[in-house]
Amino acid sequence: MAKSPKVRNPLSVLADDPQGRSLGLDLPPGGLIDRPGRRGWWRESEPLLWVSDEAVGAGALTAYRSPALAAAGLQAVLLQGRGGLERWWQDRELVPDRMSDPGDHHVEPVLREFWGRVVPDPEEGAGEEGDELIAPFGRDWPGLAERGPDGGPDPETAACELADELIVGGILPGPRLALVPAARGADVPTAMGWGGPTNFENDTALISAVLRSWEDRFGARVVALGFDELHMSVAAPPRTSAHALPVAAEHFALSPDNIWQGSGSIRAYADEAVTGCGHWGFWWD
Repeated sequence: MAKSPKVRNPLSVLADDPQGRSLGLDLPPGGLIDRPGRRGWWRESEPLLWVSDEAVGAGALTAYRSPALAAAGLQAVLLQGRGGLERWWQDRELVPDRMSDPGDHHVEPVLREFWGRVVPDPEEGAGEEGDELIAPFGRDWPGLAERGPDGGPDPETAACELADELIVGGILPGPRLALVPAARGADVPTAMGWGGPTNFENDTALISAVLRSWEDRFGARVVALGFDELHMSVAAPPRTSAHALPVAAEHFALSPDNIWQGSGSIRAYADEAVTGCGHWGFWWD
């Protein structure tokens, strides 16, 4: 049987065209980061992502995130360093070969399993305090939230606007522009081999499966990644507390530190960080 031809990595064009003119871009100075792994005469290096040399400012995603770029198989996002890990994407923190395919996972079984991990266990002394944390839900998985309301802004416009807000507001004080080969934005963490949730889940494809569902249900888009944090824009967030509660339960299942070390309860989190919020941020301790 004839061997299938190797699919060309869409980043390969930047080796000979560093400004991305053939993709309709005018990229700032930057460079390719190779996929980690052993190298030798029998195996060519393969680019994993492209990252700008310097920080970018407001307007960066608007300038470089386009349908043409997505059609070429690339997604533009921001990468944010932190103290001591200013360039974590260059420090062998990315492990793409460890990840499965997001398409092999379904959102509801994933969230149900995550929920089972994080709900307080009464046998470990959680008691009434644990019940209050997850109220109005019980210890059984409450199911997926309904999709967001119609009539919101264009999701890509919302993503670019949020990026500017996060940069100007200092939440992303010096982000780099990154281009990642991925069919959709939700798959970027997996395609990169991002390990932000490692202390919670080693296979980031499970995270991407949830992000895909949020893209579809709420017009959410991945805007920025930090060493252990993720920022998403949301074009169609819940508008009522009743709708926000099951969404908050999904957030708790995916990123329990948002509540354990943040709002303190699903009810409080739904009011503070979900209802009408166009920015969903997640972090893993």
